[in-house]
Amino acid sequence: MKLAGNTIFITGGGSGIGRGLAEALHKLGNKVIIGGRRRSHLDAVIAAHPGMEAVELDVNDTASIEHVAKRLVADHPGLNVLINNAGIMQPDTVAGRIDDALLTSTITTNLLGPIRMTSALIDHLKGKDNAVVAYTSSVLAFVPLAVTGIYSATKAALHSYVLSQRFMLRNTGVRVLEIAPPWVRTELMNSQEAEQAMPLDQFIAETMAALGTDADEILVESAKPFRANVGPGEHGFVNGFNEQALAIFGGA
Repeated sequence: MKLAGNTIFITGGGSGIGRGLAEALHKLGNKVIIGGRRRSHLDAVIAAHPGMEAVELDVNDTASIEHVAKRLVADHPGLNVLINNAGIMQPDTVAGRIDDALLTSTITTNLLGPIRMTSALIDHLKGKDNAVVAYTSSVLAFVPLAVTGIYSATKAALHSYVLSQRFMLRNTGVRVLEIAPPWVRTELMNSQEAEQAMPLDQFIAETMAALGTDADEILVESAKPFRANVGPGEHGFVNGFNEQALAIFGGA
């Protein structure tokens, strides 16, 4: 990914990894717009970084997504990078009765939200140079954490979607990236002070270094053993399988 000269929209940019990425990319001279539900968090970020902008966004609300997408295209026609980062993570009870509100909110925020956000902007991005769609998934997409099984399942589903979208956009100018963090010190699961978790600044530094390469999967060193769990050759197998499928069913 080109690290400078972009116009970038980051969902969930008011805290945690989203804020860290926004600040790092802003420092490199990109135009950065952050989105999120908590106006106070957004205001704190842009106040600390003159030139950064913010827009209220609820990724659980399709009307909010469509409104923000139209506003972004109108106000920032140079927009060429979308980073889908917004997400929620809560413990659940996969061995018992699942709280339906938790189930619905987690799937809507973590899976439907980024799919809908990208869908709303993809036609615009196809017309831009150095276009990128990035998704923040998790190492739990590859190795689920049983005490938060729904969250893990949404990240596994997002990883699968990324593979499909990357394949289908292979002949366009849009790159599809997946950022798969390990446990990082953020608000998720109240991990700000967790000693075992990776410090946020260290994660952002390693992630930025990886973003500057031609890698499709953005992995810090501690995330790589989790990614390797699924076995070697996944991309080649997925692409070969889909090439055969296109020959049978047709498509792009």
